[in-house]
Amino acid sequence: MNAVRSALGDMVITFFWVILSATFGLQTAAIVSAAGFHGITWAPPLITTVVVFFSISVFTVIGNFLGGASFNPCGNAAFYTAGVSADSLFSLAIRSPAQALGAAAGAITIMEMIPEKYKTMIGGRPSFRVDAHSGAISEVILSFCVTFLVLLIILRGPRKLLAKTFLLAIATVSVFIAGSTFTRPFMNPAIAFGWAYIHKSHNTWNHFYVYWFSSFTGAILSAILFRSLFPPPLPVQKKQKKA
Repeated sequence: MNAVRSALGDMVITFFWVILSATFGLQTAAIVSAAGFHGITWAPPLITTVVVFFSISVFTVIGNFLGGASFNPCGNAAFYTAGVSADSLFSLAIRSPAQALGAAAGAITIMEMIPEKYKTMIGGRPSFRVDAHSGAISEVILSFCVTFLVLLIILRGPRKLLAKTFLLAIATVSVFIAGSTFTRPFMNPAIAFGWAYIHKSHNTWNHFYVYWFSSFTGAILSAILFRSLFPPPLPVQKKQKKA
C-alpha cells in the first residue's frame, strides 16, 4: 500500500510539474519583455533560474505533503542506488510508470489549456541536433552530472532549504543549457515521455534509447560514484544483553 500511495503521489505531482514547467520559457519571455531586458544575454538564464527556484520551492512543499512524491524516476533510482532511499525495486517499478502517466496527462492538459498563439513557446518536443548515438552519450553525461550535483546538494550541501533549492535551480538550468547543443535534454524519462506522447514518438527506439536507457544509466552511474565517495552510515546494531 505504501508503494501504491507513493505512485499515486508521483502521478499527481508529475502532472502539475509538467504543466508548470511547460511555461518556463513563456514566463521568462514575459519577464524579459516587461523589464526591458531585450538583447541582454545574461538576463534569460538568470530569470529562468529564479523561476525554476520558486517552482522547485513550491513543489518541494507539495511533494512533502504527498509523502515524498517525486516527478523524476531517475532521481528515485539514484537515491535508491546511493543507499539513502526507503524505496524497494518493487516500489520503483510502480512509481516510474505512474510518473510517465502523470507527465502524459499533464502535457495533454497544458496543450488543451494554452491559447494557440503561445503553443510554440511552451513544452518541448524531444529532439536531436546530433545522431541518436551522440544524443544518447550526451544524455548519459548530462544525467550523470545533474544527478551527482543533486545528490551532493541535497545530502552534503547547505542545511538551509532555500540555499539547497537555489543551488538545485542553478544546477538544473546550467546542465540544461550545456546539453541543448546536442539534444533537447530532459534528464527525466517521465517528462520526455509525456511530450513524446503528444508528438507520437513515445514508442520509438530512439526515444527509449536516448531518454530512458541513457538517462537511467547516467543517473545510476552517478549514484554509484557518489556512494563510493560518501558511503551511507552503517545501521546501528543494538547490543544484546547477556543472560
